[in-house]
Amino acid sequence: MDKADTLVADLLAFIAMDGCTDDQFDQLALRLFAYQYASNTPFRSFCQRRGASPRTVKTWSDIPAVPIDAFKALELRSEPSSPTERVFMTSGTTGRAARGRHFHPALQVYDLSMQQHFATRFMQGTARMPMGILFPDEVTMPNSSLAHYLALAKSAFGTPESRYFLGPEGLDMDGLCAVLEAAERTGQPYALLGASFSLVHVMDALRAQGRRFQLPAGSRILDTGGYKGQSRELPLADFYAGLTELLGVPPELCINMYGMTELSTQFYDNGNASLPSVKSGPHWIRSRLVEPVSGRSVAPGERGILVHCDLANYNAVSTILTEDVGLWADGGFLLLGRAEGAAAKGCSLAVDEFVQAARA
Repeated sequence: MDKADTLVADLLAFIAMDGCTDDQFDQLALRLFAYQYASNTPFRSFCQRRGASPRTVKTWSDIPAVPIDAFKALELRSEPSSPTERVFMTSGTTGRAARGRHFHPALQVYDLSMQQHFATRFMQGTARMPMGILFPDEVTMPNSSLAHYLALAKSAFGTPESRYFLGPEGLDMDGLCAVLEAAERTGQPYALLGASFSLVHVMDALRAQGRRFQLPAGSRILDTGGYKGQSRELPLADFYAGLTELLGVPPELCINMYGMTELSTQFYDNGNASLPSVKSGPHWIRSRLVEPVSGRSVAPGERGILVHCDLANYNAVSTILTEDVGLWADGGFLLLGRAEGAAAKGCSLAVDEFVQAARA
């Protein structure tokens, strides 16, 4: 078993644990950092410019955070490319031509990360339930991490009648309404999962038809990804109130997933009865709030840019600097939108620094 195989085996065992101590997280984070420092040339160059090495990095929070736009500029990988690897690409909706790429030699770590946390936060003790997927499948979008995530949710947690309602022909509202009617009639809880903008289209179609449903107790909704210019934008309060009004799912079972192509682990809230909701992750991911240029943590009570150290990100880089503004809250963090002004400029400068270091 080579070094990568041993690391993957240990990561799988770590993710499967019920939890971990700070010391256990640090030990694996530092081991992963040393592996990526040795194997990922652009990352090593960046760390050297920052004065960081396996000899100087003492805790996960010392690991230099790579700005997410670096995934657009360079190939960030520890293992060489192979014909069987999966490549997830960002959606390209931010107005920039380049798309970020995240290379996965295999998906067992990503898949276990998704399944372990999804079972706890979305399924909440239910083994399987019928699911409607409001997003294209992996055949249509083979480079979409969200398409893979939802396919995994359907296969691992959906009952046999689970199906997609969004494909090349558009949204199948007739089929969706028939399934929702059956759920009302039988009392079988139902789950709808998809992009936030898809749920806006569903709500708009139901209003246009003058229809609404009261899904059985235990039904739930997962939304993710925001609107991305694919639908009209709704304030959060209106969005979740609309889901409750038109589908009968209480806000505490309308769950938002926060994830990104550059990560292999997702964050969830505990429903959206209170807004903004608090997001939190599993034991194999840790977060900081930083000032983007220096990388220093912000003072308690201040807003900062989110940095995530994701141990499931074993092939690319474990620690990334997002462009998302956050604020600490009890049990996790509040997600307050994209960086603007000086913070956005700081994120851009961080990207420039990474690219210059990698190409020096």
